[in-house]
Amino acid sequence: MLNQQTIAKLNAMRLYGMARAFSERIATAKNAELSHEEFFGLLVDEEKTHRDNAKLARLLTKARLRQPAALEDVDYKHPRGLDKQTLLELSREHWLSTHQSVLITGPTGVGKSFLACALGNQACRSGYSTAYFRFPRLLECLLAAKGDGSQIKFFMRLAKTSLLILDDFALTPLSSSEAKDLLEILEDRYGTSCTILTSQLPTKQWHQVLGEPTIADAICDRLFHNAFKIELKGDSMRKRPSTSR
Repeated sequence: MLNQQTIAKLNAMRLYGMARAFSERIATAKNAELSHEEFFGLLVDEEKTHRDNAKLARLLTKARLRQPAALEDVDYKHPRGLDKQTLLELSREHWLSTHQSVLITGPTGVGKSFLACALGNQACRSGYSTAYFRFPRLLECLLAAKGDGSQIKFFMRLAKTSLLILDDFALTPLSSSEAKDLLEILEDRYGTSCTILTSQLPTKQWHQVLGEPTIADAICDRLFHNAFKIELKGDSMRKRPSTSR
């Protein structure tokens, strides 16, 4: 009865991991060999693990990544110019804590979106808030936000996100209004958070699709400064069966 009361109190205090661990461990005889300090330490470890897993689940849900990708699943065998050393650097937390950007370019089907989502997954594992948008959808969201008066709120939401992933950037030239909105987003994030862009266009062609030269200069300056550039090549990976990209 006392144990059940203890479990109920732990759940009431939202110590769900500790409550589950206590319930499981008191039923095993081997825990009788543990000291009070060791037993309590195990319960604390279980609570920490439970909270870390719950946080990761929340971050992944909010990120809405396009693909359930992970860096461990990246395929290096397909010839596409993917540098292992660069991905090794990106597998660490440093680029996130120093607010660097990642620009991924290459033809369709070479795994740009997969790689971007894998980096987003890694960011969530490290505890960073992440948001994924296909760039055309982001423009639609901005247009809708202007229509209902929530534009400032939408900009603030993007600014507070540690990692913003913009997939399929610059499929078509941007209008003057769209370029100004993109500059506003990048300006809010510059030096305080990270951005990943994927595009079929090489970076040297981005300037000409961004419209007015002054705005294009400002956008490229914020994107290219202190950024990782990954230029993928080769045939589409969709042409062959594979479980990873």
